Amino acid sequence: MSEPRRSLAALAGRWWPVVLAVPLGAGAGAGYAAVTPPSYAASSYVVVVAENPGEGATAVNFAQAYGRLAGQPQVLAAAAAGTGRTVAALADTVRGTTSPDAPMIEITGTGPRPADAVRSADAVAGSLVAFANLSSKDTGVRLVPLAKAAPPDGPSSPSAALDTAVGAAAGVLVGALAMLARRRPAGAPAAAGPAAPRPRTEAAESAAARARESAGSTR
Repeated sequence: MSEPRRSLAALAGRWWPVVLAVPLGAGAGAGYAAVTPPSYAASSYVVVVAENPGEGATAVNFAQAYGRLAGQPQVLAAAAAGTGRTVAALADTVRGTTSPDAPMIEITGTGPRPADAVRSADAVAGSLVAFANLSSKDTGVRLVPLAKAAPPDGPSSPSAALDTAVGAAAGVLVGALAMLARRRPAGAPAAAGPAAPRPRTEAAESAAARARESAGSTR
């Protein structure tokens, strides 16, 4: 066998776990994307406006607070009535996100159809505006709808390309772990125990006796 062929055979023998695991992982990711029902996402936007000019920081702080309230039952109750869904179901499909330096709240809704995502996002955004503006005299800020949700062009998940890439990456990890397990060196041999004392012969006994006598005579 020529040298290049021997090198290729050695590489194949060493890397076969990775070569086998990567396509298997990629296939599993692609299969997951194929069988998972599509989910669509749409976002509605609300802005917090301060009653007194020059209080932009106050508006940002209230935006952070109201963004966290977007998923709470007191806000979702009114929105659930408009969407025909329960509060618990709406809580699982709607979230509010904010910016650290802008008084804006993004309400994102998800659903099995584009219309469901749009309806959920707009309903929660409207409910949040109504809830917050009930106490605007006390807070000094009010919420104003900025933009309604637009129907998404395509599903937000699953993503065939992303799921396939994640599966391939998982295959690389599994294959590498398999390679490490195969190449683990054998354990070092156990350390030898203390040597057993050798039996003393008659000559050794006689020599020891003479040494003791000689030591006693010199004292």
